[in-house]
Amino acid sequence: MVNLSVKDAVAARFMDLCKMRSIKANELATLSGVTPSTVYSMLDSRRRDVSIVTIKKLCDGLDITLGEFFSTPAFDSLEQEIQ
Repeated sequence: MVNLSVKDAVAARFMDLCKMRSIKANELATLSGVTPSTVYSMLDSRRRDVSIVTIKKLCDGLDITLGEFFSTPAFDSLEQEIQ
């Protein structure tokens, strides 16, 4: 498996959740009470604008907890990011 950054893992997790629920990014935004541009800027591999507040809002929109969101092997295997 390719080593993902935390931001890449967050974006991939939301993309997987949307695919599993058959919803598009703009629908996720509507469910979560955030603007579509907020979701798209998080999913855009060139930007990856991610904040914990946005993650929480998106999780609320999907009716999952932060614990459920982060409880996946992808997050468990992330390496420490030192910058």
